[in-house]
Amino acid sequence: MSLEVHIEWAGETHLVGRLHESVRSAAVSFEYAPAWLGRTDAFAFDPTSLPLGSGPLHSPALFGAIHDCGPDRWGRVLIERAVRKGIIERKPYQDLDYLLALADSSRIGALRFRRDAGSPFLASGPATVPPLVRLAALLRAADAIHGETETAADLRFLLGEGSPLGGARPKASVSLADGRLALAKFPKPDDIRDIAAGEILALALAGEAGITVAEHRLVAVGRRSVAVITRFDRAAGRRIPFLSGASLIGLSPGAPGAYTLLADGIRQFGHDIAGDLRELWGRLIFSLLASNYDDHLRNHGFLMVAPGRWALSPAYDLNPVPEIERAQTPNTAVTENQEEPTIAAALDAAPRFGLRPAEARAILARIYRAVSRWRSTGRRLRLGADSLAAYATAFEQPLMDEAGRLV
Repeated sequence: MSLEVHIEWAGETHLVGRLHESVRSAAVSFEYAPAWLGRTDAFAFDPTSLPLGSGPLHSPALFGAIHDCGPDRWGRVLIERAVRKGIIERKPYQDLDYLLALADSSRIGALRFRRDAGSPFLASGPATVPPLVRLAALLRAADAIHGETETAADLRFLLGEGSPLGGARPKASVSLADGRLALAKFPKPDDIRDIAAGEILALALAGEAGITVAEHRLVAVGRRSVAVITRFDRAAGRRIPFLSGASLIGLSPGAPGAYTLLADGIRQFGHDIAGDLRELWGRLIFSLLASNYDDHLRNHGFLMVAPGRWALSPAYDLNPVPEIERAQTPNTAVTENQEEPTIAAALDAAPRFGLRPAEARAILARIYRAVSRWRSTGRRLRLGADSLAAYATAFEQPLMDEAGRLV
């Protein structure tokens, strides 16, 4: 298979090169288009795996930036079910097949794909994204997927809207009243706690702690909660190039990451280097204090704000994990050589983030105060007593005690 790869930038869509997939394996190659290389403002859309230059580049699997805009586990489930029901003809054999089954209109970031100049961008997807007022219908369709009772209509309703931002949780793209694109994250019928409430609480606490977070809201659908996160890779209808933290530093799938490695990536490719390093260290502290364990480097994103220069996206996918579930949920190490994240380890690593000891302690104190107010913030968000009780051990835990002794 051979595809044109385009990118939307500065209000126009540009051909940047061609992607070739091996017939017998998942191996791929990419070559920048001469016309793109000839531009004075040309840039690499994946600075680590696809540096700007002539000649083919090879990889045993999809390049990081291209992999980033493919579906998550939920999206793959939808695609596989659609194949079984004959909605999608081509059975997905490789990651690229899954990627091309997503709707072009809602795929994250600014990359677009087509077979040749005379073909439409893949996949064409629905004519319109469901509006926020259709949340109840979307939730019913997601429940049917979970119960394996979905109809072809359910799949068509959801198909193509699976996003890479959120793992296996059911979700769908929705349009807000003002036309902006958002992601609705649904509960599952077998959830034992209100996952959406926990995520919105964590985002609210992070915002109160001075961390830049994605715009968010909690929407009640009957007696259940849906988290609605406004997409930050769109601005006035334009796409913004997106890259995960793992792709920024060229982290191979399954390889352990570390916050200090991400800090090194910011130094190399960042736009506001000092500001983003400070912000990243704050997010590290918040994740420790709020038990945001599933903070792997694909849950950190970057947006291109100038040709080839990347800035931290707003924080997203913040999920406090109660103590009983933490043993099954990995967290990201502070440094490459440290196994168990602690507040002391984060303070020791602060110079890697350009912070002096006094600056680091001031940030720690600010975030500690915000997280300490988790119950009052939860009540302000009108979370029920049962929801708050379910998250008590996420916020009242040994790392908060350690932080309290250090501030």
